[in-house]
Amino acid sequence: MKIVIIGAGEVGYHIAKSLYLENDIVVIDEDEDACQRADELDVQVIKGNGANATILEKVLIDADLLLALTGDDEINIVACMATKLIKQSSNTFKTMARVSNPDYIDRPIAKRTQVGIDVMICPELALASEIADILSIPSAIDSESFDDGKIKMMEFVVKEDSHLVDKHIRDIGLFDCCIVSALFRGSQIIIPHGDDIIRAEDHVVIIGEKSAMKDISSFFGKIKKNTAMIIGGGIVGLYLAQLLETTDMKIKIIEKDRHRSEMIANHLKKTLVLFGDGSDLNLLREEAVGEMDVVISVTDSDEKNLLCSLLAKQLGSKKVVVRADHFDYVPLFEMVGVDRAVSPRQATINEVLKLTMGTGIEALTTIEGDKAEIVEYTVSKKSKINDKLLKNVNFPEGSIASMVINENSTIVPRGNYKVKEGDHILVFSIPSVLPDVEKLFK
Repeated sequence: MKIVIIGAGEVGYHIAKSLYLENDIVVIDEDEDACQRADELDVQVIKGNGANATILEKVLIDADLLLALTGDDEINIVACMATKLIKQSSNTFKTMARVSNPDYIDRPIAKRTQVGIDVMICPELALASEIADILSIPSAIDSESFDDGKIKMMEFVVKEDSHLVDKHIRDIGLFDCCIVSALFRGSQIIIPHGDDIIRAEDHVVIIGEKSAMKDISSFFGKIKKNTAMIIGGGIVGLYLAQLLETTDMKIKIIEKDRHRSEMIANHLKKTLVLFGDGSDLNLLREEAVGEMDVVISVTDSDEKNLLCSLLAKQLGSKKVVVRADHFDYVPLFEMVGVDRAVSPRQATINEVLKLTMGTGIEALTTIEGDKAEIVEYTVSKKSKINDKLLKNVNFPEGSIASMVINENSTIVPRGNYKVKEGDHILVFSIPSVLPDVEKLFK
């Protein structure tokens, strides 16, 4: 597939890096440094304006997909509109635009086909949705949904005083509808078997039916999330508060801009909106931040978010979640005491990869930054895996079939399960072997 990527920033670069081995990639950016970094990949790099019709006419020859991923909404929108005019004779060509302005988009993912955009994604709203999903399950640090929310992937941390420490996986008493798909132990990724032993500070990834996840979360400690404080009333903070208002949580939000705080107060029904600075120690004490079950810092500044979260931790808050726009900050923030760092750019990358990684892929999510991925594949009649027992399928080392979803049921797959056309299979995999996994479904 030939893919044109407009924007070689963090999002565009990482998309190109993920796709160039299997596809013909063209990257367009006006920034010299960004072009030089992209040029290190085996891709065609063009320095210029990605919304320029002359440039687009040349690069769109034989192209199948355009991804407009710059940080400028208008450039992305114009590029998609111009592209659809240039490729109007093609019924299969797709466009995708990254857009942040709430005047253009009011949900994480939207279709705007009437203006030439097949998929529009808002990184900030996608991030808020991800955080709300994480907060829905006590003790979880990450969460993703599959099969219209019926299946959940949850990531938990094993505390030193947990009863799970030094237990074999087969002895922890998981429900039949759930499976431990992976253990993250430091830099090590373990595809576990029943005789593997859980250690303190392991990150445990469990996939299973949504109905069982709240009970499973109690294995990893009972953490209430009845009270929440959001620091930052921007796009992320406002949308997150709106999502949390649909739960029974008591919410406070701190916004330092007076006009903005008044505006969001008019949009929220059950949230207490406070005008002030989230790093003001006196304000945090007055508002009893130390008694909060969770504090979420989602300002536009990574450094401010880290400071606010560490202050909240120091004052006694049970859990802190932080927005980190820079990829490299995510592990660093978690290293110094942040319970969960989340990136709007990573949310964008996940959605883009769903669109670009080929037919048969229904959903994709990354775990622990980009250390591993969970991909939902659909088995076709021509798939190599079709009509085979799982024990006879040679999944690459570093991957495992975690769940099978068919018309009638959800199945934790065992070796004697016979794969059928139409099955949806969730596969946990390290990125380096994902191309080999994909071949099994072609």
